[in-house]
Amino acid sequence: MNKVILAYSGGLDTSIILKWLIEKGYEVVCFLADIGQKEDMESSKQKALKLGASKVYIEDLRQEFVEQFVFQALKTNALYEGRYLLGTAIARPLIAKAQIEIARNENTSIVAHGATGKGNDQVRFEMTYLTLMPDVTIISPWKDQEFLKQFKGRQDMIAYAEQHGIPITSTKEKPYSIDENLLHTSYEGGILENPAQEAPDHMFQHTTSPKLAPDEETHIMIEFSKGIPISVTNFAEGITVCESAVALLTYLNELGCKHGIGRVDIVENRFIGMKSRGVYETPGGTILWIAHKDLESLVLDREVFHLKEMWMPKIAQLIYNGFWFSPEMAFLMAAIEQSQEHVEGKVYLTLYKGNATITKRESVKSLYHEDIASMDRLGNYDQMDAKGFIKLNALRLKPVIVT
Repeated sequence: MNKVILAYSGGLDTSIILKWLIEKGYEVVCFLADIGQKEDMESSKQKALKLGASKVYIEDLRQEFVEQFVFQALKTNALYEGRYLLGTAIARPLIAKAQIEIARNENTSIVAHGATGKGNDQVRFEMTYLTLMPDVTIISPWKDQEFLKQFKGRQDMIAYAEQHGIPITSTKEKPYSIDENLLHTSYEGGILENPAQEAPDHMFQHTTSPKLAPDEETHIMIEFSKGIPISVTNFAEGITVCESAVALLTYLNELGCKHGIGRVDIVENRFIGMKSRGVYETPGGTILWIAHKDLESLVLDREVFHLKEMWMPKIAQLIYNGFWFSPEMAFLMAAIEQSQEHVEGKVYLTLYKGNATITKRESVKSLYHEDIASMDRLGNYDQMDAKGFIKLNALRLKPVIVT
């Protein structure tokens, strides 16, 4: 058996790895996952075939990505280290899952990926491989001594590509590592490896700089059912998008990009132990996360809401570290599903120069009672009850007087 299924993107790393695997005597079957990246898949396929791949699979995973991964993460409000919306981390288990399915279809148990030995993606891919195919053989070139001797970094790969006439988009002047899908675009490498260096504005492929965004606001409404967005309405244009999860997120991306929403520049803690600098664009996702959490404040019981707030960092950590298909993730997601039963309603937002601002919200499942909360009428509430409530809660705070 020398057939290997390579997770292939058509970029610098996987193009070089494809050629390297062939030189080592493998029959390489390439797998291109369409998760919404703005790339010419057919062109990437032809490139792989020209480089020597025996076959190329192109799988449209967009609907599954949004419905079963992005929206599942949305239900949890997951933010890694309070800022990162996990756009790359959410996509990797889906790609690895589809890759294993292709390996079974091709009657092989050998898979390969191009993730660096310094990053998180190697963990996300390989944890999923080992979970879904325990007897898998994994080829990870960036952890191979022979490969590392030949390629010490991206500059060596760029030189190799130029020498062998392999078409690439990375250059010595612009060596960014770019990962794109329907949820986000990430940028790493090059000058970004210096945290003190400002990211150049021309680097961003999608979002408008907030200072160049329109001077007019856009007013929208997002409707949710059981924690899932089911429609988005643009009032100025009289448009409602509701035909599919992909269409909904795509439209929110367009609005978010137009208004410069969703740019994040962070130094994060990688699972393997080092810090790294990442720059992200998550336009539609940022809008959805803001709206979903706001609706939860209206419809969730206080203790359920607070428990979700406690679990969120753990769930975000599990996703970031590659434990999507783990017992603990399944356990926590079962509780999350229960919490979303009543997350139903509409959230209204204003989009303007980098901001998505909540203006109002409504739901038939609302737990907000104006009569009780009002400062202008008593409602069904006896304020005298608060006297005993405060005394009981203060008992443990009183100093002990020894007589």
